[in-house]
Amino acid sequence: MFLVGLSGGIASGKSAVVAVLRELGCAVIDADVIARQVVQPHSKAHQQILQHFGTEILLENGEINREALGSIIFSQPEKRRLLNSITHPEILKEMLKQILKYFVLGYRYVILDIPLLFETRGLTRLMKYTVLVYCDPPTQLARLMKRSGLGVAEAEARISSQLPLEEKRRWATHVIDNSGDWESTRRQVLQLHTRLEDSLDFLWARLAVGTAVAGLGGLVFLLIRHFIS
Repeated sequence: MFLVGLSGGIASGKSAVVAVLRELGCAVIDADVIARQVVQPHSKAHQQILQHFGTEILLENGEINREALGSIIFSQPEKRRLLNSITHPEILKEMLKQILKYFVLGYRYVILDIPLLFETRGLTRLMKYTVLVYCDPPTQLARLMKRSGLGVAEAEARISSQLPLEEKRRWATHVIDNSGDWESTRRQVLQLHTRLEDSLDFLWARLAVGTAVAGLGGLVFLLIRHFIS
């Protein structure tokens, strides 16, 4: 089994691409979904976040107010690093559990949907392939303004807060260009799926489950070190 990292940018169309991959039967692990799960009330990460950020960031139901927390870490880099040091290890543990599940089920590969894949350069080295859902800057700006009802200045500010798609493109082994019509994008996704299915990388001898667990334990260490370094 091998790992495929998938990422994009705001309004680039990554979610639509992931939906097609799921329809095709691909195993997809969504880091964003896991990030929400690991901070649910009574979890280890939830308790640590309250300890460092206080109860002011809570909603009435006890869940973390992501908007309130986001405003804090946006303006305070040291707080963002602190939050990452709390949540990233928990996210990675859950991702690795799911990777192991798909390994045992006999999947040839697993797609890891990670928004900050290319920002965290160390993670790309752990992927056999990296996929970027790309669109050109004017299209990205227009789509974001239409989707979110933002003005030009605010939309540009949100885009500029991320690593530019042009730079991410240089790091990707595969690029799905979503600048045009949806049928063109869908064809590219189908072509990618065919390439992954035809890959011979899955033919290496399958390890016993016990050996796999030991190997994934080492992967946990590497992933955590890259995330919090």
